[in-house]
Amino acid sequence: MGKHHSDRFVTLVDDAKTRIEEITPEEVRRKQKSDDDFVLLDVREQDEWEKARIAGAEYLGRGVLERDIEEEYPNLDEEIVLYCGGGYRSALAADNLQKMGYNNVKSLAGGFRSWTEAGCPIKKQE
Repeated sequence: MGKHHSDRFVTLVDDAKTRIEEITPEEVRRKQKSDDDFVLLDVREQDEWEKARIAGAEYLGRGVLERDIEEEYPNLDEEIVLYCGGGYRSALAADNLQKMGYNNVKSLAGGFRSWTEAGCPIKKQE
């Protein structure tokens, strides 16, 4: 079961979701299998990333995302799919990146939880 979120936080996320595009695990998986050119970016906390992550993902934590994104991913038109644990933080992050001028940002609907529930491949800490 997922973490309980406050009503104000959920309202904030719901507002962000009116401005962003979400993508399903199945859609991301199809993109991976067809070798589409996109960045799959994990924005969770470092300890979450270290325990397990989506196979093929890169990492840029939510805490420094807006500060460091331009240095790591300067192309504003590059497709970037963000994910977190449950799709909340990545929705907020996608909204902020769009405000910064990124034109092709998506948030994984349901986050890492929906990915694992769909049976998609993950990489665990060894």
